[in-house]
Amino acid sequence: MAMAALRREGRRFAPLISPRPITAVRSSPLYPTLEDEGPLGLRHISTQVVRNRMKSVKNIQKITKAMKMVAASKLRAIQTKTENSRGLWQPFTALLGDLPSADVKKNVVVTISSDKGLCGGINSTSVKISKGLHKLNSGPEKETKYVILGEKAKAQLVRDSKKDIELIITELQKNPLNYTQVSVLADEILKNVEYDALRIVFNKFQSVVSFVPTVSTVLSPEVIEREAESGGKLGDLDSYEVEGGETKGEILQNLAEFQFSCTMFNAVLENACSEQGARMSAMDSSSRNAGDMLDRLTLTYNRTRQASITTELIEIISGASALEG
Repeated sequence: MAMAALRREGRRFAPLISPRPITAVRSSPLYPTLEDEGPLGLRHISTQVVRNRMKSVKNIQKITKAMKMVAASKLRAIQTKTENSRGLWQPFTALLGDLPSADVKKNVVVTISSDKGLCGGINSTSVKISKGLHKLNSGPEKETKYVILGEKAKAQLVRDSKKDIELIITELQKNPLNYTQVSVLADEILKNVEYDALRIVFNKFQSVVSFVPTVSTVLSPEVIEREAESGGKLGDLDSYEVEGGETKGEILQNLAEFQFSCTMFNAVLENACSEQGARMSAMDSSSRNAGDMLDRLTLTYNRTRQASITTELIEIISGASALEG
């Protein structure tokens, strides 16, 4: 009965069989990535190649899912600190004001970025804004320098503006962020650069899928006093009376340094929060893309295996028909 069934199948497949000799579709063990030519001039990819690709995609999907969970855990730890830090710099903005349009001679652009990648375009955004500020505040009598925090901004700015980089600080997030660490960092910046205005570029965290590129401006005590005397908008500073032995200049010096450290602390936390949120989104998209790719590879694998089985069946039927004829 089996032979009779084979003969019936052979008569049904007879019009499809090529008159020339048929070569089985098998991949060479030495060259598993090559495609072999099958009947009727068709080409079939090796099932072993597809299996290897499916295995690689599955491993990548596992890694991206794990990275997403790690980023979510870090985000929860940093988010509370970030929300609490916003209360530090806001009183200084009300007192000393924030004048991004202040026209000064010595500008320092403090660019905050991450040390690691795989977090979307968050670092590229900060670098673009920093370059725009540098171009905007450049002129024949003006000087603009960079202070870079993070490996990613360093890698991009060193290529184009190496001569304008004053200070580079990396591995800031190697240890958990706290105010003591950032205040030491701010003191180091103030000791090594001369400035009339410090323009801090960072990404302000809003949600896991949203962050806003932000620029905070910290003016030097001399510029603050000059702006106050010229009737510029500097918050409510002039409504307070100075008491004690310190002069107004000394108080402004202390306030400016404290404002910079508080603003830096908030900016670093906001950027770290935005980084983890962007990494979560990027890894989630990568996991979904890996799943879609795995579905396509599974379909290709099934079709390839089915084509191979069909070819083997045609060979058996043709052989049986030849023996009987």
